[in-house]
Amino acid sequence: MFGFGKKDKEKSSGPVGNVTLENGTSVKVAQRVDCIGDSCPRPQLMTKKALSTAASGDVIEVLVDNSSSVEAIPPMLSGLRATLLETRKTERRWEMYLQKD
Repeated sequence: MFGFGKKDKEKSSGPVGNVTLENGTSVKVAQRVDCIGDSCPRPQLMTKKALSTAASGDVIEVLVDNSSSVEAIPPMLSGLRATLLETRKTERRWEMYLQKD
């Protein structure tokens, strides 16, 4: 409720794993940004932070559970030199895959 435990969620420990996109391409996810339960602007700020430390070509997985973040993140990507590869809607969240240019 007050952000307790968030620091553990924000840590990234190397590659998260591989994911296959809808077009059949398999990509290696370098970092996960878990923003489940967070409201704007936190998901945008955490995404910006992750992309600022990412290497060119790295894929970042961003998990959100509110539609405003799904709408707000893609327009900011060009300024962060990143591209949206895919957004997936699951039952309880959206999974966004971003690649650092």
